[in-house]
Amino acid sequence: MAVYKDNATGTWRVVFRYTDFTGERKQTQKRGFQTKREAQAWEREQLLKQDSKLDMTFASFYEIYAEDKKARLKESTWESKSHMIEKKILPYSGKRKIADIEAKDVIAWQNELMKYRDEKGKPYSGDYLKTIHAQLTAIFNHAVNFYNLSYKLVYGDKDICDI
Repeated sequence: MAVYKDNATGTWRVVFRYTDFTGERKQTQKRGFQTKREAQAWEREQLLKQDSKLDMTFASFYEIYAEDKKARLKESTWESKSHMIEKKILPYSGKRKIADIEAKDVIAWQNELMKYRDEKGKPYSGDYLKTIHAQLTAIFNHAVNFYNLSYKLVYGDKDICDI
């Protein structure tokens, strides 16, 4: 894992080596970072993804979730699911570390969604709110079941499914 400055363009690039699920060593790179710090942050996130350590952001884990789930769903189902996640969940939780999100944070997010009113003054329907919450629950369940996220961290001692 190395970070280099491209003097021709004035940007930074990261060369990243990893072992895939078959045990084969691979190399990838990403270019175009404006600062060395941005390049190093991207590199750190990639290392966390490879190690399946949940010290990564919610948005980074969503990328893993998408890779794991997208092929198992019909395209229209995935489009609907990803739209809800990208528009309703990631703006609130995307930059937070997934292991740091607690029940109180989910409740605050739910309250924000319940306050929403469209241009006609109408709120989201109860069914739509439950559907959005189901997407969040699916991501956390995936993290708990397959990536060793502590169930206690996510749900605590309280039921957060009340919308």
